[in-house]
Amino acid sequence: MEPASLENLCVLYHSANYIVVNKHWDIRIDSKMWYEKQTVQSQLKHRFPELADPGTYYGFRFCHQLDFSTSGALCVALNKAAAGQAYRCFKDRLVTKAYLALVRGTVAEEKMTLEFAIGKNTTEGKTHMMCTEGTEGCENPKPCQTELTVLEYGEYDGDPVTKVLLQPLTGRTHQLRVHCSAIGHPIVGDYTYSLRTDDAPYRMMLHAYFLHIPLEHEPIHVTAPDPFVPTLDSKWEPRRCVNVLEDLLKNILTKPQMEIQEEPEPVNKKSSPVESEEQQAQCQQWLCEWNLD
Repeated sequence: MEPASLENLCVLYHSANYIVVNKHWDIRIDSKMWYEKQTVQSQLKHRFPELADPGTYYGFRFCHQLDFSTSGALCVALNKAAAGQAYRCFKDRLVTKAYLALVRGTVAEEKMTLEFAIGKNTTEGKTHMMCTEGTEGCENPKPCQTELTVLEYGEYDGDPVTKVLLQPLTGRTHQLRVHCSAIGHPIVGDYTYSLRTDDAPYRMMLHAYFLHIPLEHEPIHVTAPDPFVPTLDSKWEPRRCVNVLEDLLKNILTKPQMEIQEEPEPVNKKSSPVESEEQQAQCQQWLCEWNLD
């Protein structure tokens, strides 16, 4: 993929209510820092200046988040009503997402369900990270589930790697990265969760491949082209195919979403919040963006 710039915004879907873009791996979604000139927000303003809403801080309402180093499908709402409809789908866990990744080593099991609870890391020097329950300094871990399916075995720059499909059934911060690291197969190029050892690849090999938002009047069904193919990156050399990506997607679409049961909040304190910290943070961002009357 060519370097990120204002001009190379890739649009996968565009309607009167939504835009879905293929986010570049080397660009933030938005930023309040004056020196951050290249963001998805600035790309959108450059391509679609007439669609920017001056009533919002960033000009556009992002329906969900992708990490700075993650590429792939990112949905943007173009008005308050559309943002509210999308938010309800995410809040009610009706959205289906699937990611592609190259992970270090050879994943032995073809299919795995990863169920490590994830919390904030309070250890000095690691407060920017998340961690699994039981890790020293792990604060307020919450239940998480990720389904992992092996696609291909091969090598990246001479080292053994596995290409996998990851389906998050919950939406914790850094969930996929933490879960892959927890099973001993960190994502290729993930400098943070390889404990600052995996710095050779040009990017982190995590891509939001599939996004389905079951909106009542405008269901969104988008795939962002697979970047982990030898024609785009000659260092990736697949050796053996285990599962066909297209077949797996058909199964994902026909399979009902699993309901993840979370531990109930304590009710003996009047000040206990109704929603979790993650939900509160998401709601706060949405409320700021909506600017409701």
